[in-house]
Amino acid sequence: MQKLKNNIISLRALEPEDLEFLFSTENDNTFWEVSGTQTPFSKYILKQYLENAQQDIFEAKQLRLVIVDVLKNENIGLIDLFDFNPQHQRAGIGILILKKYQNKGFASEALKLFINYAFTELNLHQIYANIPSNNTNSKVLFEKFDFKKIGIKKDWIKSNGQFKDVHLYQLININ
Repeated sequence: MQKLKNNIISLRALEPEDLEFLFSTENDNTFWEVSGTQTPFSKYILKQYLENAQQDIFEAKQLRLVIVDVLKNENIGLIDLFDFNPQHQRAGIGILILKKYQNKGFASEALKLFINYAFTELNLHQIYANIPSNNTNSKVLFEKFDFKKIGIKKDWIKSNGQFKDVHLYQLININ
């Protein structure tokens, strides 16, 4: 599907072969703050998840795609659509780029492709993102694509014994 690929990255469905990638990514506790994860995932649980990952977005109400560096053919991250609500034509979006691939433009390319897909193929009217107040890189990324900060969730997440605010960003499709 050309809509999910350009000359830099591609976004593809999860495959059974992604077990090791998913295991290492999901169990990297540096990402747990934003994902809400509190305990490690077993390979057994992730294998079951992968077996059910092909469920239709209208059933699962979510979509997770692997971000692949096209030139190196390496998995570099994940992009998620969650809280998919076809009635109100909205969903949340989250993106994770592995540390060694950050600040190289991959997140921007993935977000650009995914926004287009969400609005044209999934017919969404709006997408939103929850971004911890201290995550400057994510705020800059989403603002680059005209996401607007519409609110603050006070003391929304607890990390290292401290409560942190989360900024709610929204992009409405005006076309």
